[in-house]
Amino acid sequence: MSLKTLSLSEINQLDNARFIHELGAIFEHSPWVAHGVADQRPFPTIAALHAAMVACVATANHDQQLALIRAHPELAGKAAIRGELTQDSTKEQSGAGLNACSPEEYETLTRLNTAYNEKFGFPFILAVTGHNRASIIENFTSRLGNTQAVEFEMCLQQIYRIAEIRLRALIRDSLL
Repeated sequence: MSLKTLSLSEINQLDNARFIHELGAIFEHSPWVAHGVADQRPFPTIAALHAAMVACVATANHDQQLALIRAHPELAGKAAIRGELTQDSTKEQSGAGLNACSPEEYETLTRLNTAYNEKFGFPFILAVTGHNRASIIENFTSRLGNTQAVEFEMCLQQIYRIAEIRLRALIRDSLL
C-alpha cells in the first residue's frame, strides 16, 4: 500500500494499474480483489468501495478464499520474528503489543498457532486493532472450539474488518 493517503476522488480517477497498485494490499497479498473492483468505479463512498471489495471476496470460489486466508501471517509467528510481515501487518501486530510478548505469551501464541493450523489448515485471523495480547489469546483459545466451517467464515469476516481499517488509513476523507 502507498505510504501517502489519497482521496476517494483521486482513487476513482486512477488508471486500473495504479488503482490495483494503491489498493492491492488492502487484502493481504491479494491484489486480485482490487483488480476485481477496478472497473466498478467511480465509487460514491468509501463504504461502497469496501462493500464492492467484500462482495468480490464473498463471490470468489472456495480455493480463492482459502488462498486469501492463507496469505495472512500468523499472529506473533515466524514471519513476524524474521521481519517478513507486510508494513500493514507489522503496524497492526505492533499496535496490539504482539511485538512485546513475554516469553510465556510468545510460547502460548506459538502453541495456539500450531494447534489452530493443525485443526483448520489455515492461520488464525483476528483484526487486532483495539485488542491487546490478553484479548488476542482469549479470542484464539475460544475460537479453537469452533468447526472448520465456522472458522473459515470467521476468518473472512475478520479479513473484511482488516480491509475496512486499511481503507480508512489509506483514504484521507474516509467516513466508513
